[in-house]
Amino acid sequence: MIFKSSFLISTFFLSFSRRISVSVMGDLTSPFKNTTDSSDYRGIHSIAYVTTPSEEVAKTLAHGLVTEKLAACVNVVPKITSIYFWEGKVNEDNEAMMIIKTRTSKIKELTEYVKKNHPYTVCEVISTKIEDGNEAYLKWISENVP
Repeated sequence: MIFKSSFLISTFFLSFSRRISVSVMGDLTSPFKNTTDSSDYRGIHSIAYVTTPSEEVAKTLAHGLVTEKLAACVNVVPKITSIYFWEGKVNEDNEAMMIIKTRTSKIKELTEYVKKNHPYTVCEVISTKIEDGNEAYLKWISENVP
């Protein structure tokens, strides 16, 4: 019984002191945080995905996107298999995949660049916002895509 009582009392005081500390000092982790964190970059950056008929086409597009400052980095995955519905039938093709890191504000311009330089009639350009990540990397994207 003594153990249970001391455990309950200790738990109560720890909980109570935590509440007091939080109300007086704010978040206990704040003294250990950087002045900025990755949440400061939430939604500012995006990842775009583009498929191409070959690795060579992907590399050409990637070089253009980086040169034009529409992307900070493009990863080219040389071989993926795409199964899709097109012109009334199911198709299966080998393609390359581009994983493009950029600013969200550049997605429209990036899409127009890809559409202009891509061999497909309807090319895939889809994107999603980056909500969290390595702060230094997100800052690097910002520095390279003005």
